[in-house]
Amino acid sequence: MEQDYKSRLEALRAIEGVDAVLIVPGSNLEYFTGLHYFLSERPIIAILTEEGLSVIVPKLEVPTLVKRPDLEARPFPWSDEDGYMGAFEDAINELGLRGKTLGVDGMTMRITEMLALQKIDPTIKIKPLERDLIGIRAHKQPDEIEAMRKANQIAEAALDQLIKEVQPGMTERQIAARLEALMVAGGADGLAFGTLVQTGPNSDNPHGHTTDRALQMNEFLLIDYGCKVNGYPSDITRTFCLGTPTAEMQKIYDVVKAANAAGKAAAGPGIAMEEVDKAARKVITDAGYGEYFTHRTGHGLGLDTHEPIPQMATGVKDLLEPGMVFTVEPGIYVPGVGGARVEDDVAVTETGIDVLTTYPRSLKIER
Repeated sequence: MEQDYKSRLEALRAIEGVDAVLIVPGSNLEYFTGLHYFLSERPIIAILTEEGLSVIVPKLEVPTLVKRPDLEARPFPWSDEDGYMGAFEDAINELGLRGKTLGVDGMTMRITEMLALQKIDPTIKIKPLERDLIGIRAHKQPDEIEAMRKANQIAEAALDQLIKEVQPGMTERQIAARLEALMVAGGADGLAFGTLVQTGPNSDNPHGHTTDRALQMNEFLLIDYGCKVNGYPSDITRTFCLGTPTAEMQKIYDVVKAANAAGKAAAGPGIAMEEVDKAARKVITDAGYGEYFTHRTGHGLGLDTHEPIPQMATGVKDLLEPGMVFTVEPGIYVPGVGGARVEDDVAVTETGIDVLTTYPRSLKIER
């Protein structure tokens, strides 16, 4: 997937109130530069100033930078023998950053890097820019959305095959492992996150975890999963029942399904994000299950599976804009009964929404 990193770096330069933007390894570094360094005990910092891009980098990682001449990045290398403080000091001095204001992502910049900068020059000021960075990333280009659509297609094909194989007695871990293998076999680059499979009473916790509990007949089977294509994820939840659901299970599921539809119907360009949450929550509250819907209706989706912009939650009055991608995932979780959630991935268009997730929304597994 070809990206115009020059334009992305220009968007960083346009952020006001800072003399430089510093980014450590992670999704921000990947998005703005295409560099795939990982965060480790060896500090790496990309520094963008008016003059261009520089990178404090361990010597063993310099070849990765050399392979990207398009970035025209200046390396400040350091060795394990000498340590990184010398490279930090060289960068601060030679880039004229003493006494300056440095913008960072406060969610990923570690205390290690911040203290190293301020040890060299205590007059350096640190300004958090996480909302500025994710605000730029929140507006997806068509190729980013298509990568997520493809990730949905691969994930859905895998789930379709899995459901044909699921049998009572299979453990949550076995079900999760099989689904993950099917996604990789189907062309996924990797997993979006660890697959969550919750059966029976385990499904009553929206942030539970996959265990060795075996699936039984006539109970909820909740699967929250996804894969990645070109670094972009799908994030899907479907809830099933192998056998015959009780009347209450069916009612819970039908309400959640209706809430999912209401949330999507409320979404579109110019709509306050909280309105999506309100629409889904009203369906569940009106059905008498309001106290059992304990999380927001949705979150942003991109290089990070959970991105804070956009966010479908109470009190978020920011408006949805074309290019934003998010989940709609209402749920009901009743202790002693179990839980149901239906989650789709949605992209905002100029005139409405594009639902990237197409897998059927039905409870009972038909053989």
